Amino acid sequence: MTTLFSPIFLGKLSLKNRIAIAPMCQYSADQGSATPWHLMHLGQLALSGAGLLIIEATAVEPEGRISPQDLGLWNDANEEALDGVLRAIRKHSSMPIAIQLAHAGRKASTAVPWEGGQSIASHAGGWKTFAPSALPFADHDETPIALDAEGLQRIRNAFAHAARRADRLGIDAIEVHGAHGYLLHQFMSPLSNRREDEYGGSLENRLRFPLEIFDIVRANFSADKPVGIRVSATDWVEGGWDLEQTVVLAQELKKRRCDFIDVSSGGLSPLQKIALGPGYQVPFAERIRKDSGMPTIAVGLITEAEQANEIIASGRADMVALARGMLYDPRWPWHAAARLGAQVDAPPQYWRSQPREVKDLFRASTLGKH
Repeated sequence: MTTLFSPIFLGKLSLKNRIAIAPMCQYSADQGSATPWHLMHLGQLALSGAGLLIIEATAVEPEGRISPQDLGLWNDANEEALDGVLRAIRKHSSMPIAIQLAHAGRKASTAVPWEGGQSIASHAGGWKTFAPSALPFADHDETPIALDAEGLQRIRNAFAHAARRADRLGIDAIEVHGAHGYLLHQFMSPLSNRREDEYGGSLENRLRFPLEIFDIVRANFSADKPVGIRVSATDWVEGGWDLEQTVVLAQELKKRRCDFIDVSSGGLSPLQKIALGPGYQVPFAERIRKDSGMPTIAVGLITEAEQANEIIASGRADMVALARGMLYDPRWPWHAAARLGAQVDAPPQYWRSQPREVKDLFRASTLGKH
């Protein structure tokens, strides 16, 4: 068995291989509620043979959406719509499903990417945004409202309620979104957090609110299900959030029964200068894994089966996650298994597609887990 296709546990959750489908915003919800697009999108990915499917960034309150079309989980209608999607998927796939709970902070209220992705002012159909400090993401953005004690409590409550809704939906794991310049990342970085209270200044203070949110999600989700976090390991800006601070965060999360850390980078500042290349973020996952002892998921320009297998086999990360590559090739795990001589789950309706030169590629998935 190749290492990429070896089983792994995240907490008590058993995964059949080390491939995760990363959360990918679809900007296709209706007032936060999943639509038929989500059934098509998630349904096809749930047949891909990956070990884990992570649902896109899901806002815990309306003001936390990146765009007006973002998925949400803040009310009964959102929960009911997502329940319908999940029930349909589970009839045909046993793949564990996680969800990424998120709040966009000052990067909320933007147009969808195919309409330019620029911020929408509150007087032009958008809404007021919130952040640790009254500092906009870009100079032309509307200045966000600095969160006061009441606002912080509102967001704590929103994450708690969303975690409980996810639990009722039978979601297998939660990934707290602390990356890409969104609210929790904004608290961590000294570039966006200029507070002078107990939530700003020192590293300990800047970590306080993100750690509180992790604790809240952990407390409101079944104890036997894993909770992890996605982080940006660096802002790629001088004087910003960096790998050394991320290691401290990871060590603190380990004390709080964090089950995995999904390691990305960037997104906080338009001044970022990212050194792109194949697997360019893998060294971050490797360092965090070494210094925290926590299972890590590596992401970023991981495109080839052999490349992914080497990352796992060499101990640089425990899993890999694909996003754009999975959209381009929704059967990437099938093709990787064929290249590496492994097996993947596949529905019997598709077994006839197995190439003649590939023997025993497919195995039947076990349904009825939920």
